Amino acid sequence: MTDRFAIFIILSITPMVVLYAADPPRQESGNTLMLAGSWLPADPHQIDYSKLPRVPSQHIVVSDVRADKGVNQHNYLAFHSGRYFVMWSDGPGVEDRVGQRVKFADSPDGITWSKPRYLTPEPPNSGPDSPHFGTRSDKGMRWIARGFWQRGGELLALCSLDEAAGFFGPSLQLRAFRWTGSGWDDAGLVADNAINNFPPKKIATGDWMMSRRTYDYKKTGAQFLIGGIKAIDDWKSFPVLGTNDKLSAEEPLWWTLPDGRLVALFRDNRGSKFLYRSISDDQGRTWTTPARTNFPDATSKLFGLRLSDGRYVLISNSNPRARDPLTIAISGDGLVFDKLAWLVGGRHVDYPHAIEHNGHLLVAFAGGKQSVELLRIKLSALDKIEMPRSMER
Repeated sequence: MTDRFAIFIILSITPMVVLYAADPPRQESGNTLMLAGSWLPADPHQIDYSKLPRVPSQHIVVSDVRADKGVNQHNYLAFHSGRYFVMWSDGPGVEDRVGQRVKFADSPDGITWSKPRYLTPEPPNSGPDSPHFGTRSDKGMRWIARGFWQRGGELLALCSLDEAAGFFGPSLQLRAFRWTGSGWDDAGLVADNAINNFPPKKIATGDWMMSRRTYDYKKTGAQFLIGGIKAIDDWKSFPVLGTNDKLSAEEPLWWTLPDGRLVALFRDNRGSKFLYRSISDDQGRTWTTPARTNFPDATSKLFGLRLSDGRYVLISNSNPRARDPLTIAISGDGLVFDKLAWLVGGRHVDYPHAIEHNGHLLVAFAGGKQSVELLRIKLSALDKIEMPRSMER
């Protein structure tokens, strides 16, 4: 009997064993994996950003105040009643000084935009005739853009108001303005002693949810407001940690996972240059202790959303050395991202916000905190992202 024939006989009489791929382990709060791929260096801080694949886009400038030495930042987008809207903070000098207001522009197609107009009135006693105008002083007030809330068929623009000395003043309020079809009417108080990061989104309970920082948030830590059903000012506040002793969590972002849990991401103001992540099993009432992930970050504002095809995108300054470039990461499960690509860079770019509409991703960002700019990206372009073999510096 030949060796080949013997092997054949053995295989013929051996019971067949079917091997199934094991289900991926459930991602728990303490798991630090957030960025993965054969292209990823062992130390994510060693990514060579010049090697990132580029995402083609159409570039549009909505407003630019560099010549006036003003500020344009805190960009937010919405699509409502057949028109695109963008809002931002606009003021006398960089950044968030006495007299700062909120401006907006609108567009029929996301490409051609109207001339910027004021959305908020002058902050109380803080107009150009104030001796404190353009300064950082608790003697004057400022408005800060906080996003569009589409509630009950209405478009509300959220804006915070507080003293302009630091972050934030004791008079801090979150207020709303209602779109009338031609302008904005004061819709009143949304939450006292609160500034959100992004506008409310619905959760499984039917409630709205958004993040909250109080004027003394550096002591109290990040919180989440849940409610907004009975009235725009009807909220209950739930802390993430209850104190900021363990983590200097800033500008939280959250979304719903496919299994119904909520995940929140935080930038770390204590300088780790990595994102932190927390998970809620009870629709935002309680949160796990935020854990440091392996996703790099420049300590900058980030934004993400779930696309209509189920994928998640995270837009951020992932280069730990600078707010340059602005990148987009893609995930299938909302927890681990396996693609990372370049959107715009070669300069200071930050404060992203994005919406999906009509087969495109529209991304708003600030250029050096002095311009409002947009990228119009075909969703099909995200399908074509291919990671190089190595991304190490």
